[in-house]
Amino acid sequence: MSGHSKWSTIKRKKGALDAKRGKIFTRILKDISIAIKEGGASDPDSNPRLRLAIANAKGANMPKDNISRAIKKAEDKGGESYQETTYEGYGPGGIALFVEASTNNLKRTVANVRAIFSKYEGSLGTNGSLEFIFDRKGVFVLNEETLATKEHDELEMELIDGGAEEIEKEEDAWSIYTSFEDFGNMQKKLEEMEIEPESQELQRIAKRTQEVDLEIGKKVLLIIEKFEDDDDVNNIWHNLEMTEELEELM
Repeated sequence: MSGHSKWSTIKRKKGALDAKRGKIFTRILKDISIAIKEGGASDPDSNPRLRLAIANAKGANMPKDNISRAIKKAEDKGGESYQETTYEGYGPGGIALFVEASTNNLKRTVANVRAIFSKYEGSLGTNGSLEFIFDRKGVFVLNEETLATKEHDELEMELIDGGAEEIEKEEDAWSIYTSFEDFGNMQKKLEEMEIEPESQELQRIAKRTQEVDLEIGKKVLLIIEKFEDDDDVNNIWHNLEMTEELEELM
């Protein structure tokens, strides 16, 4: 999981830049809309998905007024409607790429994703073709400041009780990994412990990472960047081994 962990760290470092572009806020607003449209309730207490979207909005420092407006807008039955979709394929060097998107225009999104794969030496595959490469995991990032008053050994035992399979400690944050099935259990455990995660989401984590030479690696980072720049794309998961040379290019 080391390759993924490095990429998660890089994504967090890039978070501030993404927020400036409005990318993170746009994604959260769509998450709120989808949660209400699919869950049928604007009350987070009875709509777990909406509760998650609101928690992530708070973690991204989205103003409360923005969250309230997004909920009211989603309650409007005549408002904009989004649907979630995924795409699977390969990038340069045979690196697996799993794209998650939410869109109000499926034809536009399909065309854009296909164009990026084609233009940047990739190939779009069929859905399900990468299931053997990725595991779906719950990933919770806890800011070190929120844990300052906690006794760490006791905290770890509580997290394991909540379903933690792996705990990675970094200077400014802890990353907690759970199985897909234990995602909700960990949410409840953190609520009981009065710990508000910096972020919490389901991620697709490569079972094994693949190392390529530097030039191929640069091409993979480029196609990933192009996907991230697309307004409809929420996440792009991959199995590229992030070497020190590649990290320096981020």
